[in-house]
Parts: sequence; structure tokens; C-alpha cells
Amino acid sequence: MYDYLIVGAGLYGSVFAHEAAKKGKRCLVIEKRDHIGGNCYTREMAGINVHWYGAHIFHTSNDDVWNYMQQFCQFNHYVNSPIANYKGVLYNLPFNMNTFTKLWPDVLTPDDARRRIAEQQAEYAGIEEPRNLEEQGMKLGGRDIYEKLVKGYSEKQWGMSATEIPAFVLRRLPLRFTFDNNYFNDPHQGIPIGGYTKIFERLLDGIEVRLNSDFLSQKENFMAMADRVLYTGPIDAFFDYRLGKLEFRTVRFDHKLMSGVENFQGNAVFNYTDAAIPYTRVIEHKHFEFGKQPDTVVSYEYSEQWKEGSEPYYPINNERNDTLAARYRELAGSEQKVSFGGRLGEYKYYDMDKIVAQVLNHPWLNE
Repeated sequence: MYDYLIVGAGLYGSVFAHEAAKKGKRCLVIEKRDHIGGNCYTREMAGINVHWYGAHIFHTSNDDVWNYMQQFCQFNHYVNSPIANYKGVLYNLPFNMNTFTKLWPDVLTPDDARRRIAEQQAEYAGIEEPRNLEEQGMKLGGRDIYEKLVKGYSEKQWGMSATEIPAFVLRRLPLRFTFDNNYFNDPHQGIPIGGYTKIFERLLDGIEVRLNSDFLSQKENFMAMADRVLYTGPIDAFFDYRLGKLEFRTVRFDHKLMSGVENFQGNAVFNYTDAAIPYTRVIEHKHFEFGKQPDTVVSYEYSEQWKEGSEPYYPINNERNDTLAARYRELAGSEQKVSFGGRLGEYKYYDMDKIVAQVLNHPWLNE
């Protein structure tokens, strides 16, 4: 018998296991994949730490979380400054003065930019309550920003027309009137030197971990092995989809090793905002750690509808799914020995720092 069975060796499960073990609890971590780390997992290729499931940049305004993470790794000073490629023209992200002066060559000052955006917003001033992402984007940023930098990317990301995407997906459109390409406002930001996998190796050091173990295929047997179960898998799958299936978007990655290419695109993250380009992003991983290797690895990201056997990534938070998720959470509340956590266990998207903070405040760890 174990005190805790932890289902999933991602960030939520690994931090919980580490903290529980510190308190003398007997923990078993099971993971259906063949590696620890969840979607944060990094794999070395040609001496480059490849973010195998997409770019992960750790950023936080929470000093306690930042200090906590220093136990397991040293972060470098990487600052996320993505580039948008629209039909071969490059723009800085997030939307800032570098973006505006490129969009409108006659815009030179913050006041110029404000006036130009206000002119374009005025076209949609009559829309009180935007009905979809297109109306929301036009109202917040005007036609040029929306059509070149929002529309195509969003349609690829969600797999539907912008007029079908709920308006709340674009709750706000941050516009900066400074020449600042730093995507995040958080004071702490960086990439773990040596890759994320090393963090998980340290978190799980001395804890029993079983890989290639599918909890749902042997649910009753696994449930009987521990006094309590921390479950970080899909909440609807735990209940055998009895109320229906929640919808997700998934991401497919095409990783390419480019031998003899020292620098493919000059930046870690490129967003392709033109709908005609099938992929959403191209990631060049060596730039996360300022690599000087003679080769490079790039990953093309394709957003797709989730189907059985693929990895669920992003909850689709429309009315149907949010209602269904709330009903599943009611079921979860009736489980006496099971706690549900993480983006799949709660059907909510979380940044990494929010996951860490949530685990550290878990009631089981603070009894």
C-alpha cells in the first residue's frame, strides 16, 4: 500500500510527489508515456534540448514560486520575443511600437499609433457586444492588426472560422506603446539550463515511478494500491465519458534535425499568421539556451482537432464544454479518495507557475 498514487508525471504530479515524499509519505507515480515530464519534457538532439511538446517558457510574478523552482534548476535569462510572419513580412510580438511602425510606415510616435488604431476601431464602435472573435478583434485593435496578425493564426489554432470562434477567446488585445518586444510582463522569466527534464529527474529522485502504465486500463487495481489518488488525466476519461466527451485541440509536431545549419531563423519562436500556411509556429530550440552548436533542430507545429489516441492540449471553452466540465467537476467532488488537478483534470488551461502554486497549496499537503 502507498499513501498516494499519483497519476501523471507532469508538473502537477511531480511537484506533488516531491512535496509528499518530503513529509514521509509513500508515493507511487504512474505515467502512461515512456518518459517523465509531461508536456514539459525535453529531449536532446545533436546537443540541443528540444521542447518535444512545444515551447515552454517559465515566467512568473510569484516570488515564492520562482524561489521554489531554483531548487531544481538554474534558469538562464531568455526573454520570449516571438516574431510573426504574415505573407513573408515580419512583425514583432506582442503588439508594440515596433509592430505599429512596421504596419504603418508613417507612424513614428506613440501618439501616432494611438490615433491610427483609434481610427480603425471607430469603424466598429457601434458593436456593443461582439458576437465572435472577428468582431472582438476588430473592435479592440482595428482591421490591420486583426487581419494580418490575429485572424489567420486564430483560425488555424481553433480549426474554425473567426466568425465561429467565441468572442471571449480574445478577451483583450494587449497594445503596448513602447518599443518592448518582451512577450511577458512577469519579472521572472527564463529557460532551465540543460532542459526541463532535469527538473523532473530531481523532483522525482528517490520516488517510485512506473512508466508505460495506463491508469485507466487498470483503474480498479491501481485505485486499490493507495489510500489516496491524485489524478491529472482527463476528467471525462476518469468517469468513462458517462456524461459525454469534452473537446480539445491537439498539436502535432514535425521535428527536423538540420545538419550543417547553424542558425535557421534567428529566433526561437516564429508565428505564422497567414491562414494559407498550414502550421501555426516554427520553433528553433537552440535559441532558448543561446546554443552555438553546428547543427540546429526546428519543430513545425500543426494545430488539429483532438481524436482518440492523440494528446489533448487546449480545452475548447465554449458554452457546451464549460457546462459539461462543470458537471464532471460535480462528479469529481463526490470522490472521497481522489483529487483532480492540472489542465486535464480540471479542464482549464494553466501556465506552469500557476500549477506549481496550486500544488504547493494543495490541502492534502497542508493537513
